[in-house]
Amino acid sequence: MTSPLSDHPSLSDQRRFCAVAFPTLPTDRLRRRGLPCGGPAEQPFVLVEPVKGALRLAACDARAASLGLKPGLALADARAMQPSLAIADADPGADLALLRGIADWCGRWTPLLALDPPDGIILDISGATHLFGGERSLRDEIEKRLSAQGFAARAAIAATPEMGWAAARFSNQLLIQAGQEENALRPLPLEALRAGPDVASALRRVGLRRVGDIMSRPRAPIAARFGQPLLDRLDAALGRIRSPIAARVETAPYIAEKRFFDPVVTPMEIERTLLKLACDLSTLLAAHDEGAQRIEALFFRVDGHVRRIVVGASRPLREPHAMVRLLREKLSHSGDEIDIGYGFDVVRLSALEVEKRPQGQVDFADDQNGADVAQLIDTLSARLGAQNVTCLQPIDSHWPESAATIRPAVEKRDRRAAASWRIAMASPEAPERPIRLFDRPEPVEAIAAVPDGPPIRFRWRRVLHEVAHVEGPERIAAEWWKAAGPARDYFRAEDSRGRRFWLFREGLYDDGTEPPRWFMHGLFA
Repeated sequence: MTSPLSDHPSLSDQRRFCAVAFPTLPTDRLRRRGLPCGGPAEQPFVLVEPVKGALRLAACDARAASLGLKPGLALADARAMQPSLAIADADPGADLALLRGIADWCGRWTPLLALDPPDGIILDISGATHLFGGERSLRDEIEKRLSAQGFAARAAIAATPEMGWAAARFSNQLLIQAGQEENALRPLPLEALRAGPDVASALRRVGLRRVGDIMSRPRAPIAARFGQPLLDRLDAALGRIRSPIAARVETAPYIAEKRFFDPVVTPMEIERTLLKLACDLSTLLAAHDEGAQRIEALFFRVDGHVRRIVVGASRPLREPHAMVRLLREKLSHSGDEIDIGYGFDVVRLSALEVEKRPQGQVDFADDQNGADVAQLIDTLSARLGAQNVTCLQPIDSHWPESAATIRPAVEKRDRRAAASWRIAMASPEAPERPIRLFDRPEPVEAIAAVPDGPPIRFRWRRVLHEVAHVEGPERIAAEWWKAAGPARDYFRAEDSRGRRFWLFREGLYDDGTEPPRWFMHGLFA
């Protein structure tokens, strides 16, 4: 959804985006591993895909494009033009996976970025360019480092994502300051507005060949004939309306980062760096009386690989050594050690989820031994996996089988609900509950002295039980706003051998519905 900027002319001036285009990404993916046919590097290379029973070009490298080949051309025609073609099958899925990997690696410059399939990414670099020597230095660094990995990349910086996208693909002006969008757009072809082939062809038939031709014409006839989205993209490129990018990952509330001129290549250096970053992160958290419940460590390798480690904590965590210990446990017991390769030149530590933790908080759940329990939970979760260390989370439901759910102990929980649950269950007036509750109540055959009375004997799992003592009923009904079935009358029954059961009668005899049924729901000690 877009929002008008006309009332806020300075809004777009504060934003800067870097659009990176990969014009030959599909062929670069295979060229980095060598041509499939083992030919020379200067040999033209194309990818093909079947289209309506015929093989057609899906992508061309720079050499093939310079010889007049282009996507959509029949393979037979392409071979007639260039018999020495190197050919491979197109794989859009592999191309998209590679684009995601490149986007992750480009997170070294900003954590706020988005995919722009099939051949680009967009980075929100607002307020960050001074860290890299300015916009020109940042743009040059992006292109240089991607080129070193074997990718033909073209980066453009502008005040809007759409303007950056157009400049990276169709313009020689790659640094566009706010307010210069109109002059930069005018000479560009219609495809700079992402006009499809049919729309672009229709526009050319009426004499509109450049974006400037559209700007100089009345808007209403163009919108009526070619659709409002075309003008919306023009307005977005000019900064008249905002079209936010869909960030690949949510930006963490707190981030600590370290960059290295010479990459770190030893585990000792990495751990020392993590501890320093954990101290910085702890300072940020303490300044806001918060603690981290999910921590992420990102390791950016110089050759384009990114390693991501995420750990959780059962309580808001702020101690640097505790953060590093959890990361170490995760690595040492995951069976997947960090591949340092040629070294890491950027290491980032982020607090993905935070929760309030006042300075005076030293225990867990008002328990003197709570800190030790929380540390044990965190360590086991890091070693065994968060999904294998669980706890009960209360749910606001009347039905006993729905009053709690099992979830990872390190996940963020509703602590207020959990505390009120513990207080309610510890009250002397709290109803007694069995130590074992069945996930699903099991049907039983019961006989009562009077229709609405307690059972005097029942058969469960083909065994007959004579009731010696019984307490109840405790009536539990569904929430009034839910149509979840009839009310239940629960009884605590003890048979002649001293075994205690929790069973209930579902339904009433005088409500005019089906006859009541009996169920076993749990066992006492």
